[in-house]
Amino acid sequence: MTDLPPMPALFLSHGSPDTVIADTEAAAWMRRAAEDFPLPRAIVVASAHFEVRGAVAVSADPQPQTIHDFGGFAPELFTMQYPAPGEPELARHIATALQAAGFTTRLQNDRGFDHGVWAPLKLIYPEADIPVVSLSIDPGEGPAYHYRLGQVLSGLLEDKVLVIGSGSFTHNLGEAFRAMQRGARLADTPDWVSAFTGWMKDRLAEGDLEALLDYRARAPYAVENHPTDEHLLPLYVALGAAGQTACTGLMHDSADFGVLAMSMWRFDAANVAVPAA
Repeated sequence: MTDLPPMPALFLSHGSPDTVIADTEAAAWMRRAAEDFPLPRAIVVASAHFEVRGAVAVSADPQPQTIHDFGGFAPELFTMQYPAPGEPELARHIATALQAAGFTTRLQNDRGFDHGVWAPLKLIYPEADIPVVSLSIDPGEGPAYHYRLGQVLSGLLEDKVLVIGSGSFTHNLGEAFRAMQRGARLADTPDWVSAFTGWMKDRLAEGDLEALLDYRARAPYAVENHPTDEHLLPLYVALGAAGQTACTGLMHDSADFGVLAMSMWRFDAANVAVPAA
């Protein structure tokens, strides 16, 4: 434990894999984002691209590989590496805490960094010298499950561990691909995206957890913006880590291809309930 203020929990919209080499507002923001936070001793990332049903998997490999889990992008992306170390001791601590809270949990030794982990971290912490543990999301479970999962991580914030949910504030991949094919990276944002993001921003600002957990039924155009919701579930992990009295801040707001909202959120805990590692 330290006398420093707790780390924030973040939700990052990591966007298309080529965001890491793109000249976009979101990429520019990520390149300077580390200036706004204390230096973490470790990072835990719940990634939309690490999907496990029926359990929470925690990466425990001391030297995780870089996974190029995409196709059709610039060749240089497939040679990029993010050689940050893992931290098996932290992984074991997280798995133990999750099990104690009633989650089925497993340590996974052969899990590398998918692009939901390494692409934003390569922009924010390019030196790759901070240990990283990745955490799975369960596409068969909803926001409430992932919010509870995040609550188990809350004590890490006091121990200088940065908790990140990496996904996308909106994620209609079919519409995004059509815009990519047109070369319309700077396309206007359609009304059905703005209506959804406006509702989400208002509920986050109000701290309306009940509505947020039921977003799929209450938010306008929820299904159009998230045909499947694995890319929004990491937001609830980050929100849960900061707790019910979290202070919510929108750090960055832009759009890629018109339909991928690249919103970045910060959640600061008012208190911490779970012991740190």
